[in-house]
Amino acid sequence: MAQMRLDRLLGEMGGGTRTQIKELAKKGRVSVNGQVEKKTDRKVDPAVDKILVDGRQVAYTRWSYYLLNKPQGVVSARTDDRYPTVTGLIRDADRKDLFPVGRLDIDTEGLLLLTNDGDLAHQLLSPRKHVDKVYFVTIEGRLPEDHQKQLAAGLTLEDGTRTLPAELSIQREGADGMTDVLLTIHEGKFHQVKRMFEALGCRVVYLKRISMGPLALDEGLAPGQYRPLTPAEIGMLKAAGTAKGPSGAVFAGKEERTEEGAKRPDLRRERG
Repeated sequence: MAQMRLDRLLGEMGGGTRTQIKELAKKGRVSVNGQVEKKTDRKVDPAVDKILVDGRQVAYTRWSYYLLNKPQGVVSARTDDRYPTVTGLIRDADRKDLFPVGRLDIDTEGLLLLTNDGDLAHQLLSPRKHVDKVYFVTIEGRLPEDHQKQLAAGLTLEDGTRTLPAELSIQREGADGMTDVLLTIHEGKFHQVKRMFEALGCRVVYLKRISMGPLALDEGLAPGQYRPLTPAEIGMLKAAGTAKGPSGAVFAGKEERTEEGAKRPDLRRERG
């Protein structure tokens, strides 16, 4: 691993600002390979040098990847003045610069990837990469008989926006007028899932993302719980992110926007 400044390493691992780290070093609270180090601009090798702050070793991690089962009531952001954030749920993160890859609305549950790998996030969110996003959706209202044809052709939303072709499979039709479906889309426009069903004459009452590309929601995670990705999962995501688009070229696109759903009790409890 290439050498880097000591203050940069400590800053990336949550040690504080450069000024705060400099003060720690002045007070003799930072050591490198057993020796007190007061010069925070010195170069260190994260793979070789043993760095301690207040006697605790600081292990350097360049990239971090977490799978979160996002609960309702939490916003997909790093900071917010009104609501708790998804990054705040990752309490034992080894890095402090995590961000959500795309967004789920405050009332939407399910799979959310958090990382500090900007290149991977950019690739996964490119609409021209056609990375599948699968949602479990409960809708109110009757789907038109030609809904499959409409979805396959791409819907025109209320504001005139055209969506890419999508796929839908009906899971359950209830006597209460509620229908459970699986919807697969390949992009992430603003409130897209809700707006698509509105275009079909239905209303979303529950929304949960269950997969993104090759990454599936771990059903062992309760809402609000998370875990690091496995090396195999990271490898699959990187392969999906660098895959070529339909024309054979590697594309870049805009960030995914928010999908929205309304509140409904937990899926497992609701469906029994």
